[in-house]
Amino acid sequence: MIHADQPENKPPLNIMPTKVTVTNSATAMRPGVLALPIALANHNLMTPFENSCIAAVSLLQSANNNFSRLNRDPRVSTSSQLTTITGLKSEFHEELISIANWWADHAVDLEHGGFHGEIDANNNVALHANKGVILNARILWFFSEATLNTASEPGNARYRECATRAYDYLIKYFLDGEYGGVYWELDIHGKPVNTRKQVYAQAFAIYALSAYFKITRNREVLDHALRLFKLLESRSIDREHEGYLEAFACDWSPIEDMRLSTLDLNYPKSQNTHLHILEAYTALHDVHPVGEVKAALRYSLQMFDRYMINRENHHLRMFMDMQWNDFSPGYTYGHDIEAAWLIAEALRSLGDTEYSALLMTTLMRVVDVTLSEALTDHGQLLNAYDFKSQKVDASSHWWVQAEALVGFLFAYSQTKNERYLRAATDVWQFIKV
Repeated sequence: MIHADQPENKPPLNIMPTKVTVTNSATAMRPGVLALPIALANHNLMTPFENSCIAAVSLLQSANNNFSRLNRDPRVSTSSQLTTITGLKSEFHEELISIANWWADHAVDLEHGGFHGEIDANNNVALHANKGVILNARILWFFSEATLNTASEPGNARYRECATRAYDYLIKYFLDGEYGGVYWELDIHGKPVNTRKQVYAQAFAIYALSAYFKITRNREVLDHALRLFKLLESRSIDREHEGYLEAFACDWSPIEDMRLSTLDLNYPKSQNTHLHILEAYTALHDVHPVGEVKAALRYSLQMFDRYMINRENHHLRMFMDMQWNDFSPGYTYGHDIEAAWLIAEALRSLGDTEYSALLMTTLMRVVDVTLSEALTDHGQLLNAYDFKSQKVDASSHWWVQAEALVGFLFAYSQTKNERYLRAATDVWQFIKV
């Protein structure tokens, strides 16, 4: 395997941030510390507010799954740690409710169905904005998870209604009845305007449908997820060199430009797409742990184990050709820490204790490298490191902070090492201020 040239020197540590990626400082549009600008971009890219939704639910799940266990763990011996854990859980739950209420209040498209494709920082709807599948799949996932995590809240029934609205729109308009899969983008009336089959998008649809199945137990929902799963397994795997390819035309024929966005490099395999396939297959396996899904989940894990985790420096390779030669332009710290906790979640779902033991040490090293190279004294996680210029990109991207928060909490839940809890708390404080 050939790898891109990488500098011997490590990135500088704990530098001051030079730029915070926030397009508007108007935080009064709704209560809560995550009141960052809304740009529900119809180009399907992650938006700051969208990621705050994802982070809030993920963190609440982490709190529910891990913190109660930590309270009984003899390694958590200080009252200050227990106080921190309890406080975080309360704040995350409060933020989840605030986020869910904003979306339910402002994002529902009563005229055309589903949800609006774009809203500005002052809550003004872009009336003719297109609708992207990533945004709509994430909305379905979010309100499904919000329903599960707010059973005693007054808004629970409304969150379930929003999940159903998102599901109905996804199935009616985004599903391609002729060739299978989901379209990339629709116009305001639900007509496809970009019919490419981005594998990343198919994964998000599986992820969302699996979450909705958890609250409905409707076999039709699961069948939709399974059809997308089988489509990916039959259409997108590189049978010669392994791994999943990036994108196809509407009829699943090859295309030249496979990029997820203009920010990405045009290579047939990426860590980002593989990561969200892994995430989707974890969600599907959690609700439907049959042999073919388990085998695909293991295969997806093996792709990271064999090709994408660089054990020389414990970063993740980002862009690769068909033969897995590495053309990554640098390190992206948000993807590194995100991969660590999502791979751990996949291992949990797979239930192979021997394989988990083999990989967990490596995942913890990824977390440690991220912490040492990218976490500043201010609680900010740096964005990236560029090989060519040998410079750190110190801009602060919202999704990077969200993944850091989840990743450091994951590390703490595994080790009970207080430095990970401090790191998570520092990131949370940075987000709030």
